[in-house]
Formats: sequence, C-alpha cells, structure tokens
Amino acid sequence: MINGEGDVPKTALALELEVLVHGVFERQRFLDLLQHFIVFEENPDTGAIHKIITGYHQFHAVNAAIEETVRASGMSESSVLREEPPGRHWAGKMHGGKPGDRRAGVVWHTQGSGKSFTMLFFAARVIREAAMQNPTLVVLTDRNDLDDQLFGQFQRCADILGQTPVQAASRDKLRELLAVASGGVVFTTIQKFLPEKGEKMPCLSERRNIIVIADEAHRSQYDLIDGLARHMRDALPDASFIGFTGTPIEKTDANTRAVFGDYISIYDIQRAVADKATVPIYYESRIAKLGLNASELPKLDAEFEEITEGEELTKKEKLKTKWAALEALVGDPKRIALIAADLVAHFEKRTEAMDGKAMVVCMSRRI
Repeated sequence: MINGEGDVPKTALALELEVLVHGVFERQRFLDLLQHFIVFEENPDTGAIHKIITGYHQFHAVNAAIEETVRASGMSESSVLREEPPGRHWAGKMHGGKPGDRRAGVVWHTQGSGKSFTMLFFAARVIREAAMQNPTLVVLTDRNDLDDQLFGQFQRCADILGQTPVQAASRDKLRELLAVASGGVVFTTIQKFLPEKGEKMPCLSERRNIIVIADEAHRSQYDLIDGLARHMRDALPDASFIGFTGTPIEKTDANTRAVFGDYISIYDIQRAVADKATVPIYYESRIAKLGLNASELPKLDAEFEEITEGEELTKKEKLKTKWAALEALVGDPKRIALIAADLVAHFEKRTEAMDGKAMVVCMSRRI
C-alpha cells in the first residue's frame, strides 16, 4: 500500500514498518502529507481541538483526483503532482479520460470512511495546484440539509483552504458569487441553478478553472436536456465535474459515467471493514407487509400538500410521482407502529447482551 496498490499488511510488523518508513516517510510524500492532509477541528459541544490526519485511501484518492482534474479541465499540466514517487494510485489508472473533456471522474468511498474529509482535502489540494490558476470551487448537493452539513464541515476546517467558504443563500447570491475572476469556495444546492420563470439560464462564467464538486454524484445530475443539470451547464459551460459518493455506481449506470467519467478511486465496504475504518454490517430479513385502506386514497393529495409544504418547489414536483405513492404505502401509520415496536424490542434485546448504538434509516424524513 506504499503507492496505493494492493492491501494494507494485516499482521506482519516488519511489513507494517516498511510501509511506514518507505511509504509515509518518503521525503516528498511526507511533506505532501504535512502540507495538505492535516486539519484541526473544534468540537462545537466541548470546545476541544482535534487533530485529524488523512487515511491512506484519502491520500491516494486526492492525489489521483488532482491529476484527473487538471487533465479534465484542459489547464496546463506542467506542475501537476510534482514528481510523485513511482507507483501512481491504482484507481487512477482506471480512468483514461481525454484532456479537456471536463469529466474528472468519481471517488467512491463507502459510507462512514470519511468522505466529507476526502472532499475537504481535495478542495484544499486543488486550490493550491498551480496548474489550476486559483480555481473557483462549487460544492454541489441536492438537499438543503446536506448543504448545511457539508458547509459546516468545511467552515470548521477553513484554515486548510486558505479562504473562507461561502454558502449561497439564494439564486441571486449564487450568481453574484460566481461572477468572480478567480478563487472562492461556494456551497449551493443544484436547485439554485433554476432560472426565473420565462428566463433562459444565462452564462455566469466561461472560465475553465471552475470545478464542480458534486456530493452523491449519482443523484440529480442527469437531466441534461431540460432540467437542473442542463441549467447548471448553461451557467458554467467550461467547468469540470468531479463526483464523490458513498454508494457504488451500478455497472449498467451509463449516466454517471457520461457526466463525471469513470472511477478515480474505490474504497469499498470490504476494505473499510478490514481496516477497521467502519464496523461490519450484517443483515437480518424482517418483513412488514404493505397495506392501504381504499377509503384513504382521496386524502393522499391533501396530506401530501401538508407534508411537503416546506420543500423547494422543484423537489416538491418531483416527489409527486409514483415514488410519492409508494412512500405513502410504506409510511402507513399502522405499518410504522409495527416496525417501531419491533425496533424497540430488538434493540432492548441486543442491549441485554452488549452496549451499543442504533441508527434508523428510513425511506423519507416523514417516515
């Protein structure tokens, strides 16, 4: 794993020391690690300062992503990756994109393995990449809560960025933030690229050193004919795109590759568990049947309006589809009551044997 290839030694102390001495302490790599891959974060509850250093999967992924971003942007490659020691990151070899194609690729790092920090390290590293000539970064999500969460992470660790990230509160503010000659780390949801009614999305910048960093790259990025993704590309026609996701892209998913390109780096659940970066996942099948009283059907539209009252307009319209009908079935109160009782009983039984935590994952926030 010295050069990002193969697995990390699991048992042999000599091999682990070899990775440390010849890998981490190789002069150029060690300086790179110190300069670009250490952040300090203050705990908002206790005020304690935590020092956070990159994992090997983040280090290799970011360096490969920088190389692919410079290639995709078509900017000068004269300064990229400054004589990186032999053995380029294994996943970077999978890409094979063309210079200037604006598709930097996708970083798939499984959930719980520090994806937000990988995005932060990438942002800090690409800002300092001379070939990119002080780029503007647009950090893109498709939900307000994710935008707030990611923005908070970058804001707490802003020192490594060398500048203060800014969150676009409105469409007008987004356009203002993008009307700059260089620099800037802008957070926004893709919905803010929606033009005013009757308006065609104007071109906000034709610079090639704009990088769109998309969180969960497989969502909201494919409506290139007449949707939000189309408006975003009209606004930033020469920007380059890189995607970060915690879930794998299906082999049959041609859309993600068409928009972002192939994988730059893969850190899957098996490797994360082996590294003890995440805990193992075990599945136990439990069934709660779907059911709906026919007399309740006329009430669905009215209840839908009430439930989605606070949603952004575009998202609200998308929700009112077959998915919304399925969500109503899955979220039937009687079914929810059965599942809740089962969850409580199951968790209490587990805690009799061992201490631990539980996380509930649902189809929607309402459920």
